[in-house]
Amino acid sequence: TCQSYRYVRIFNMNGSEFIRRLKKLGRKRNVAVRFLKRPGKGSHGKLYFGSNCTTIKDRKKELSAKLLAAMLKQLSLSIRDLS
Repeated sequence: TCQSYRYVRIFNMNGSEFIRRLKKLGRKRNVAVRFLKRPGKGSHGKLYFGSNCTTIKDRKKELSAKLLAAMLKQLSLSIRDLS
């Protein structure tokens, strides 16, 4: 198995917490972070981290390990960046 999945299992977070952590990381790295709920379907929305973007599911529901890993990959980040 992939090493990153082992680290992802440590973090149980919902969409809102994921956005909060990315905003904190953005402030630390001086990178623009925006969340737009408009372009997504239903409760979905787009999260921009610098020039990269990903789609966030329902912000109230918990993110699975695979989904979290995929979103971090789309944003060119690792799980260690969030800790």
